[in-house]
Amino acid sequence: MNLKNLTLFSGLLGFVVVALGAWTRLADAGLGCPDWPGCYGFATIPVNPEDIEIANTRYPETPYEVAKAIPEVVHRYFAATLGLFIIGIFLAVRKNPTSTKNMKLLAGFLVFWVIMQGAFGYLTVSLKLWPQVVTTHLMSGFLTTVIIWLLYFKVKDIENSDRIPWDFNLNAKRLINLSLVVVSIQIFLGAWTSTNYASISCADLPLCRGQLLPPADFISGFNFLQTIGPNYLGGQLSDEARVAIHLTHRLGSIVVTLVLVSLIFSLYRMRLLKLAVNLSGVLALQISLGISNVIFSLPLLIAVGHNLGGLLLITYLAALRFRD
Repeated sequence: MNLKNLTLFSGLLGFVVVALGAWTRLADAGLGCPDWPGCYGFATIPVNPEDIEIANTRYPETPYEVAKAIPEVVHRYFAATLGLFIIGIFLAVRKNPTSTKNMKLLAGFLVFWVIMQGAFGYLTVSLKLWPQVVTTHLMSGFLTTVIIWLLYFKVKDIENSDRIPWDFNLNAKRLINLSLVVVSIQIFLGAWTSTNYASISCADLPLCRGQLLPPADFISGFNFLQTIGPNYLGGQLSDEARVAIHLTHRLGSIVVTLVLVSLIFSLYRMRLLKLAVNLSGVLALQISLGISNVIFSLPLLIAVGHNLGGLLLITYLAALRFRD
């Protein structure tokens, strides 16, 4: 497999891994296996009665549930596979005579970062879904996938020497930079909302519980120094703290929309119609998925899609910013 196809496949696999991670989290299966990297001490999922009995004996405080073990183990296997492909990317970039210094730095950082991701995966389980770690793990997965796609585009551009650079004007560059910042913050807010189980704290739109500003505890909701443990499955914050997190994420979506609409108009004025249409489509999709999560009370497929929409949006913006 050549470098271009390797990065393309790995980039697609990155989206799959993020989707599986979202599935695991949203299905409350983050502790489907109370140990790491095995599952109840097994390399695979315990299925026969004897193994299940052994599993329950090993971890009596966490009774084995196959419906929760499956998402966790599947996510781990796909993540490990992506890690192997990332090592392959690193070796291929080092070997490829056309690789630039920037590509080699990205590939090296990618290997380091996937090792960090493995550490975050371990901490996610060992610290029993501590929101700070789970949020960092999710955002790190986004960054991993974005870097893979940047490498893909750089390899593709080397092969396609006839490509015409976008040559953004100063205003468009500033808007792209601002868009990256606000979307990154919004992704963090979305992750913080999910890991603190605040996604359905407001079940109506455009108000929250019939009010513009219901009782909300912003200090507790954004206390990043909260203690570790005992177990954050289902969340530990008060109802008012979760409302504060949810409201902040909603406010962030308004800010993101305004900034991205400004960028879309800037691209349109530069006659970069394809870029403007693509960005409009991704933004519209993400807004629709976010609204659907509230209206339909966080259905699993739509919630996973919302995660992927955020990943697609930040990946597209990163390509606009760093491709040329």
